[in-house]
Amino acid sequence: MSEEFFHHKFANGLTLVAEKMKGVRSAAFTFLVPAGAAYDPPDRGGLAALLVDPIFRGAGPRDSRQVMSDLDNLGLQRGEGVETVHTSLFAATVATNLIPALEIYADVVRRPHLPADEVDAVRALALQELQALEDEPRQKIFVELRSRHFPQPWGRPTVGLRPVLESATHEELVTHRAQVYRPNGAILGVAGDIDWHQLQEAVDRLFGDWPPLGTLQLDAGSRGPKTDHINQETTQTQIGIAYDTVAYRDPDYFNAQGCVSVLSGGSSSRLFTEVREKRGLCYAVYASYHSLVHTGAVVCYAGTTSERAQETLEVTLREITRMPEGIGHDEVARAQAGLKASLIMQGESSSARSAAVASDWYHLGRVRDLNEMQTAIDVLTPASILEYLQRHPPADFTILTLGPAPLEVPADLR
Repeated sequence: MSEEFFHHKFANGLTLVAEKMKGVRSAAFTFLVPAGAAYDPPDRGGLAALLVDPIFRGAGPRDSRQVMSDLDNLGLQRGEGVETVHTSLFAATVATNLIPALEIYADVVRRPHLPADEVDAVRALALQELQALEDEPRQKIFVELRSRHFPQPWGRPTVGLRPVLESATHEELVTHRAQVYRPNGAILGVAGDIDWHQLQEAVDRLFGDWPPLGTLQLDAGSRGPKTDHINQETTQTQIGIAYDTVAYRDPDYFNAQGCVSVLSGGSSSRLFTEVREKRGLCYAVYASYHSLVHTGAVVCYAGTTSERAQETLEVTLREITRMPEGIGHDEVARAQAGLKASLIMQGESSSARSAAVASDWYHLGRVRDLNEMQTAIDVLTPASILEYLQRHPPADFTILTLGPAPLEVPADLR
């Protein structure tokens, strides 16, 4: 896949980043607005979650029905959600409909009606999403683990807190949107069959006169407990483990990803083999990499029966802590194959690339092209990953369990 990259920062602080992809007829955009959960007031976590739906319920000259109808008429595949730092708006369509779609989204982001009579319906949807976590313990433990591992406000649950969702007023939502939805710090990532000059002119017309606001500062607060338990009467126990690692911008990022792939990159990985296959301790076990702009974390999950939970925790921790003892060439080769496959599939999707260029710009201030990433994967070796592990050994774990009884963390594995 051949790529061309472009970027422009407008006077109001909005950054447009684009990738022209040859051989595709689609175009997609990812709009990162710095209005995520971290920007909710300290005691009002959930305002961002409540805002992401009603901004589509009428905007600019369109009422709610017309917004939905016009988006559907463009054949958009779209989604939106609240992340830690950003509210993310995504859409993909045929390339000829890109600018008409952006025209609607300019109204959605800048001129939403936020009708007062829709607040109760929006509240009900947000509460349903929160309640759904009770039926999905695997998802719940990830939310709760993040809130304990990352310092506030970066650990704040993106789904919000029940008391806030239940009590937020229309006036509060209108005020919060006016305070946090801003062009300065926002990133619009576009990828696909694009004309850069036409795109830049359209974005300038649609967003160039959007007034910037004062910068909002995020200050690191405290973390949660290192070991914790959520009591739930069930026959299963969910185990969550997190530990710090390098951020996406760090030179060791690809070594960190290689390490996670050795640990949890498929049915030949260490966690799957040692915890699930050899011992039959659990029905699911895996690890994944997560990054904030200033730090990263490896987050691990295991789901098992309550009778085998203690052994599952201990074996999982031992597999993680023994990573610095040695890594085989075959393990690195499998990790490279998996990482390259993901890279190739990402490179063929305008949707994936729009998200990637926006994310890259946020984390790096530039875009990594596919060749750069492939080269970084190609040079991974057992030695390079072990050197990374010596600099950043798995340690100082945050451990959370959800089930009928807490587990004991051996002193030598904390």
